[in-house]
Amino acid sequence: MPSTPEASGSAVQREKGPAPALELRSITAGYPGRPPVVRDVSLTVPAGESVALLGPSGCGKSTLARVAALLHRPDAGSVSLHGAPVTGWRYRAPRAQRTSIGFVFQQPRTAADPRLTLADLIAEPLRATRAVPRRDRAAADEHVRPLAASVGLTGDLLTRRPHEVSDGQLQRACLARALVLRPSLLICDEMTAMLDASTTATLVNAVESYRAETGAALLAIGHDRPLLTRWCARLVDYPALPVPASAGPRPPSLRETAHHH
Repeated sequence: MPSTPEASGSAVQREKGPAPALELRSITAGYPGRPPVVRDVSLTVPAGESVALLGPSGCGKSTLARVAALLHRPDAGSVSLHGAPVTGWRYRAPRAQRTSIGFVFQQPRTAADPRLTLADLIAEPLRATRAVPRRDRAAADEHVRPLAASVGLTGDLLTRRPHEVSDGQLQRACLARALVLRPSLLICDEMTAMLDASTTATLVNAVESYRAETGAALLAIGHDRPLLTRWCARLVDYPALPVPASAGPRPPSLRETAHHH
């Protein structure tokens, strides 16, 4: 049987280059007792590339981001990371897949343990995965301090707890935490939505410096078209669609634009 154009294109991609960092196929996802907020959505982030997903609040893009980060199991569809199918979510996912993704949430206050200092917050994944001994602060500091400097955190801030720093300073720490395990895919869900222009520029520059050093791929999600257009090589529109009272949302048609920097 002749292969379809899509299958043929996939074969060419496998021959010519690495598998995509992230591939979402026909994802439907939602929450118990409610209609799906994402229905039949597909998205690919090629290895080493930056893709922006643009859409207004409430359109389902954050739920899609959580599926991509293995934080939310979809109702239907498939997820692949670097060509390997995902079969488990959250702590049921293989460690190698979980640690290959760095995720930055929109609201740092809800994403940070208020009991931890910023240094311990950044080091949290190192201790959780036993990359460093839990009580070996010196070993953790070898990873934490260079990362903290790269996101613009000074040493005196690392001893403070979340309630003692600004939103921007806390989000810097959350970005450093996302990078501390050296992920090959970074997902930023509205990372800069609550930040001023100066902090936004610092965090975007930190992400791009990390990507230049490691070759990591990026999925940046937000509603700021000018920022995402400047930041990412490819932009995908996720339009908000009307939802009839008696039915779930219709499948969105993702429209892609390429930007050549």
